[in-house]
Amino acid sequence: MSKLSLGTRLFLSHLLVMFVGLGSFICLAKFSSPKMFIVRLEKLEQQGFFTVRSARTYLVRGFETAWDNSAFWSVIFGVSAAGGVSYLVSRRTMKPLNQMKDITQKLAQGNLEERMPESEIPEWDQLGKSFNIMANSLQDVEKRRRELISDMTHELRTPLTVMRGYLEELANGSIEGDTLLYLNLVKETRRLERLIHDLQELSKAEAGYLSITLHPINLIPLLNSLVERFADQIMDDGPMIKLECPTDLPSVLADSDRSEQILVNLIGNAIRYTEKGSITVKAWQDNKKVWVAIIDTGIGIKPDDLPYIFERFWRADKSRSRYSGGTGIGLAITRRLVELQGGKIEVESEIEKGSIFRFSIPIA
Repeated sequence: MSKLSLGTRLFLSHLLVMFVGLGSFICLAKFSSPKMFIVRLEKLEQQGFFTVRSARTYLVRGFETAWDNSAFWSVIFGVSAAGGVSYLVSRRTMKPLNQMKDITQKLAQGNLEERMPESEIPEWDQLGKSFNIMANSLQDVEKRRRELISDMTHELRTPLTVMRGYLEELANGSIEGDTLLYLNLVKETRRLERLIHDLQELSKAEAGYLSITLHPINLIPLLNSLVERFADQIMDDGPMIKLECPTDLPSVLADSDRSEQILVNLIGNAIRYTEKGSITVKAWQDNKKVWVAIIDTGIGIKPDDLPYIFERFWRADKSRSRYSGGTGIGLAITRRLVELQGGKIEVESEIEKGSIFRFSIPIA
């Protein structure tokens, strides 16, 4: 047995409600109206207007016949009118749903530009808006997927091309192998390994498979350790790195390894784009959260680029070499790691004045 469509169900439900109401009215009137008519006649006789005892049966039967005829035609016209109105109402009610069905099929076929129009029915209009939000999200995901494939292809092409060129020249004897050449090949191989590792980390983070173990930790020793580590790596003519942190900073509920990964990414970026000046790692408490900021005096970020700073494969300085600019995935991983620990990350920047990356972690 085939299932009834929603439009048919709406139409039949309207008719059912009409039949129940009309049937109740007819049944009640059928049994009560003659009795009420007789009572009215008796009152008229008692008041002395006229005597109708001999004609009472005739009058009652005539009333019943007239009532039956009028009820019959009332049912015919009532059912016709109610059926027509129910059909129009069900058609109007089903129109947005049919539109949504057609648009859904188009979305499934890859046409992600289709959207639901506004509806006069508030509930359908709200559903249509939610549907459009979902469609926009799907379109954005598809756009990001294509960009990711394009970016990955571009990122992988450069080291693979370099390695292939060296290997082909070694194979045909154009060049001889030496220490420098082998080091360059190792460098390209490590770059591929780093890119693949970052992609795996990002994929796990976005899918929610990245292991996060939250427990109370004291950030002060971690911050001191990282500042000392990076200070040893900075050249004498490079920026100065310092820590500003109160001694009574409360413990936070976080994953120590992931928190270190966040700080390494942010401090590493600050050093990469700050040739001189200073880099300040600052921590403070604000309500129920601890904020950590990395403040540099580097090249800064253009205002138009700020909304995309945490996108995968994005770089603020397009002219920089991809070797000095990293894989372009670090900040995307950083944002996801912060979110997985219940915090949020923000950025402020001015061209040639520097940038401020800050993130929050809940207090334990």
